Amino acid sequence: MDIKYIGHASFFIKTKNSRVITDPFDPKIGLKFPKQEADTVTISHHHSDHDFLGQINGNPLVIDWPGEFEKQEVRITGFSSFHDKEKGAQRGVNILYKIEAEGISILHCGDLGVVPDENFLEQIGEVNVLMVPVGGFYTIDANEAVEMVKKVEPSIVIPMHFNRPELDKTVFEKVAPLEDFLKKIGAENAERTTKLTLKESDFGEEETKVVVMEIG
Repeated sequence: MDIKYIGHASFFIKTKNSRVITDPFDPKIGLKFPKQEADTVTISHHHSDHDFLGQINGNPLVIDWPGEFEKQEVRITGFSSFHDKEKGAQRGVNILYKIEAEGISILHCGDLGVVPDENFLEQIGEVNVLMVPVGGFYTIDANEAVEMVKKVEPSIVIPMHFNRPELDKTVFEKVAPLEDFLKKIGAENAERTTKLTLKESDFGEEETKVVVMEIG
């Protein structure tokens, strides 16, 4: 399995038989979104920085609701949560997606607004790779992201949805930079890569590792 970072909360996940894209964004946010082909697209919620299909070719299965789905040997399970701490009163619902293929489980948290309780996380089960928002304001912040990591206990953490110079400051000015999370979790020297290649045998009893995905 190969994972590449498109930007914001969007990743390209390639297995032997399938291509999955998470939360495609409208380039108007300030980041480029190159033309992509996908077999499946997951959408955590309907805001334009997470649900823009204009750059995606093909005839993908678009998943934007909770439940269980399977296509081309990739199993995806959506879990309904909230985009804020007021049970959706501010920003509505958010869906976390567990993506399972080739013996590897990924949890993409979307715009998670509140750290789930233990009962919720027990439903999700084991997670090898956690894709978690860290910028705060629209999502959980750095401290809450660290709490999420401790609860989930993944082998790999990939931070997402943080501030960066290219983003539209009128929208993302209050979102914190990646460095805040890296400092909180003690991973200032985290591995950085444009492509993460994983196989089932990579995961064992090792401690959680933070990997910073560069756009590439």
